[in-house]
Amino acid sequence: MENPKLLQLDFGFDIDPVQNQKNIKTNTKKAKSDFVFEFMDALTSPIIIYNTAWQDAIPKDLLERITISRMLCLMKGEKMASITETVAYMMPRTFEAPMSSEWCNIYTWCGLQYATQFNSENKKKAMIEAMEGIAPKTLSDYEQVLLKRLRLWIYEKRRKALKASMKNDKPKKLETPETEQKCLFH
Repeated sequence: MENPKLLQLDFGFDIDPVQNQKNIKTNTKKAKSDFVFEFMDALTSPIIIYNTAWQDAIPKDLLERITISRMLCLMKGEKMASITETVAYMMPRTFEAPMSSEWCNIYTWCGLQYATQFNSENKKKAMIEAMEGIAPKTLSDYEQVLLKRLRLWIYEKRRKALKASMKNDKPKKLETPETEQKCLFH
């Protein structure tokens, strides 16, 4: 036995034994900092919207629900933008010009997912039923790939914007009183 402090029992699992406890400690520190950044990302990241003159036409209730949608994605472990964010991004684009049939299917499907998730009031049931008649039940494989790419792209843009704002918000170095006084008397 090389290490008398370590006793390894064989339970029939095909898992390599833990060799180095130091790696585990550093990984937990990184995991904690990653969790904090993920949490900040969900709560404070800017909302990425298609840049057009129609971006002010996005309903406030949709924008207000983006944070909770991000939190739901965080809880599910999804490393991509939420469906609500995708709808908010695509909405101004739909006002700009006609889209291809694939993107229309993606937009209406995402809109239906958003509506069913957040609008459960009785008066909204008719709206959801009308949307179910228009939106596809499922997306094709190609449309799912397009949607996934868009959600990943929005997620990366959002995180880059958060990192840039964190860099800009760092406190400036305070000058020592001696250097301030030298400036006053010269």
